[in-house]
Amino acid sequence: MPSHFGNSVQEYYLSLIRRLSSARGERVRALRTASDAEAYRREVREKIFRAFDLPSEKSPLNVQCTGVLRRKGFSIEKLIYWSRPGFPVTANLYLPEERRGPVPAVLYLLGHNQPGKAAERIQYCARTLAAGGVAVLVPDPVAQGERYQFLGVAGNGTISGSCTLEHNMLGKQLFPAGEFFGSWRVWDALRGLDYLCSRPEIDSGRIGVAGCSGGGTLTAFLSALDDRFSLASPCCYMTTWRRNAENELPVDIEQLPPFLMAEGLEMADLLIAAAPRPLLISGEKNDFFDPRGTLEVYEEVRRFYALLGREEAAECFIGEESHGFREGARRTFYRFVRKQFGLSAPLEENSATEREEDLFCTETGNVASLPGNRFLRELIRDRADQLKTMRPKHTADELKVLLRECLKIGKIEVPFYRILRSRRRSANMVFSRFGLETEEGRVMSVLKLYSDSEYFHLPESRSVSVYIPHLDSESELADSGFPENRTVYGLDIRGVGEVRPSGCDQYSTDQFFHPYGFDYHYASLGFLTGHSYLGGKVRDILCTLELLAEKGASEIELKAFGQGCVPALLAAFLSSRVTSLILADGPESWDSMLREEIVRWPQSCMIFGILRETDLPEIAALMESPRPQFLKGEKEPVF
Repeated sequence: MPSHFGNSVQEYYLSLIRRLSSARGERVRALRTASDAEAYRREVREKIFRAFDLPSEKSPLNVQCTGVLRRKGFSIEKLIYWSRPGFPVTANLYLPEERRGPVPAVLYLLGHNQPGKAAERIQYCARTLAAGGVAVLVPDPVAQGERYQFLGVAGNGTISGSCTLEHNMLGKQLFPAGEFFGSWRVWDALRGLDYLCSRPEIDSGRIGVAGCSGGGTLTAFLSALDDRFSLASPCCYMTTWRRNAENELPVDIEQLPPFLMAEGLEMADLLIAAAPRPLLISGEKNDFFDPRGTLEVYEEVRRFYALLGREEAAECFIGEESHGFREGARRTFYRFVRKQFGLSAPLEENSATEREEDLFCTETGNVASLPGNRFLRELIRDRADQLKTMRPKHTADELKVLLRECLKIGKIEVPFYRILRSRRRSANMVFSRFGLETEEGRVMSVLKLYSDSEYFHLPESRSVSVYIPHLDSESELADSGFPENRTVYGLDIRGVGEVRPSGCDQYSTDQFFHPYGFDYHYASLGFLTGHSYLGGKVRDILCTLELLAEKGASEIELKAFGQGCVPALLAAFLSSRVTSLILADGPESWDSMLREEIVRWPQSCMIFGILRETDLPEIAALMESPRPQFLKGEKEPVF
């Protein structure tokens, strides 16, 4: 089915993001004094801390050193520390051999690479700094190096061995529990900082944080969240969320902190929160993280630093290459570290490397072999058990208010509709098509009258059925049975059928449920902006119900299949228009999604943190009219 309105979702979110970014930019440009800047910085930090919601207590690190490699001028310690109970982190500590007292250090955070701390360019950097008198701690991120989480899991073929896909799967599992995967990654890194500060060889007053790509992301996050760093250098990440949206760029799930654009922030605020800490922003001319945005961030941060009297503390480097910690960026970083730490000798790059297995901290090369290890998906299930016992018992009215707020549905009105050309599929099957502007001036859903004749108007009908598809109403309606005495419609809500996004995917457009694809991308933009993608789908249904009621419908059957069951259930719960609700082969619950080792259902049918308040079966149980009918085994949804 062609996506006739395939740009609708993109243009909706782009328009929203541009408005949010513009309003925030005006506010920053209005800052005039140091006191203005300080007040703004305090406000930004409070919002960032709320978004990350880090643990309030620290558990013992229980550090183990499982081996030491002696090299000319430095040693490499193979360490395991436990950032949370049951959650080990593997790391290498590069320690200078000659020390006249405590030495400065860098917490180097990794980008998305399969070997983790053993990645070639990371070794170059760590060895160079260590040989020049700077200690470097390089922890493996979760789902990289020795910390892959899905090895041996049945059905893991779609994600096994891919750190980004493991990350996005874990982030999706955390989502309904109200946990942000980026916070887990930040906490692992912050506990590494705790360890550095505990070592007598380290000067805790001279510790920097740096990283490239996903490590650049974490560098910006940590710099905003902890005052113990004396310098920060994010590479190949800093641009603007507006540029990412304009360029239709899906990013990793940990790179989109909850609701920060809704809170009036942009990516530059992650650096402004730590101003005027010495800062080097690096990027590359051919990076998919748009270097135009990198320069915009730098100019804005530099102006902010100037208000605080420290304009010279912010630096920027844009290389001529593509994404990655390239040679020019590394050499610029060495000069920056040397200047800020007051080192006497230049740092000459050491391009030797160790074999990946020689840097292993575990015997097997994976934390699965460690006694007491628990994978993140296991800890997620523990959290689900907690939430199940803690959830309040809401009345139907209370839950309706809560859901409307979570979903940001807005005022529901009869939508303007455009009359589109009909489409004939056979001699006796015609779809008369109507584009519904369920957002102002934008067709976000397409209503299709299923009959044997063409219609160029919406007919008056007392009894109607509305079908909400899994992927496409036309192809699915051809196999669906409806009573002959009803007028039958298919409704392609935003994101499916004719409103399925036609761009932004890095993979095949056939892979709707890819953990890194277009459906995920727009669900993530909804998360960042506070305009729920699922809420938009529910809004499309609610507006359609009002339109059909205006056309005389008093008996409305809502029938949904697969992922369409979630917005259909929520719409029926929130509206008095639905008299019959049939849900076929949909998800059992949000809780069951969280517990699946490989979650088939997309993030676009989830609500962040919803399991703190309710679940799908609890919503269904509160519905007296209509009572939902659940059908299983009619046909298997395609994922």
